[in-house]
Amino acid sequence: MNKTKIDWCDMSWNPVTGCMHGCEYCYARGIANRFKDTDYLRGGLEFPGEINAGYYTMQYGCEVKGGIAKLYEINEPRTVDGKYKAYPFNFRPTLHRYRLNEPQKTKMPQNIFVCSMADLFGEWVPDEWIKTVFDATNKAPQHNYLYLTKNPERYFQLAEGDGAIVPDDGVSGWFGASACTEEQAQEAWENLNCTWISLEPLRGEFSEEFYIHDNRYTQTDERRWSWVVVGAETGNLKSKVIPERTWIEEIVRNCRDTKTPLFMKGSLADFWGEALIQEYPW
Repeated sequence: MNKTKIDWCDMSWNPVTGCMHGCEYCYARGIANRFKDTDYLRGGLEFPGEINAGYYTMQYGCEVKGGIAKLYEINEPRTVDGKYKAYPFNFRPTLHRYRLNEPQKTKMPQNIFVCSMADLFGEWVPDEWIKTVFDATNKAPQHNYLYLTKNPERYFQLAEGDGAIVPDDGVSGWFGASACTEEQAQEAWENLNCTWISLEPLRGEFSEEFYIHDNRYTQTDERRWSWVVVGAETGNLKSKVIPERTWIEEIVRNCRDTKTPLFMKGSLADFWGEALIQEYPW
């Protein structure tokens, strides 16, 4: 668990790493590639410690050959010539069991972004991994845990029906979704288990309706989101989308109209041109 440069939280914690979404703008994949175990991936070395490898057949959006995602579980960190390999299997989904007790070691309450290097709620993640992470957070309840996913449909399972993935003693945290466009965010908007939204990288406008409840779901027109975070795409992709100021102005106006706390990431500074609005929920 580390202090982080992500400006809306204090620390990041990655008991699970790896992702199968394949977003072209993903910063995490590049980081994982820097700290992989090349020799292991080439088949040249055995991993010292238990590997509990499984497989998952992807239902959609799969980039891996044959639709099969390989999953890893490891009980101890990997080092090569004294250098720690934080992502030994590159960006393949991995549960790092030796990281599960890290929140307990920090007594001062923190805002912790859980799985900044993964999508904990990706369709390929076993229910048992999610339950294991929840159990670890329950052992360190002094912290505020924040989650983001591009698969908010899975939040429907959090405490509902036979497929519920919440432990018997419950779980606390802020469950959010990450979206670039309003079309991507529609599923999150309809899911009342999803309470906040990160619009990053911003790639289009969001209509006024996006910020309020639809009375088909809640019988009220109060604000939809407990928190909106917005940021621009970083990196040097040729296809990088430059946000228009009018998009940002519309977000600000709608957040003000619905009394929704708004947090602008530092990546917006050049496009906004004024003091950044950086509000937190109560």
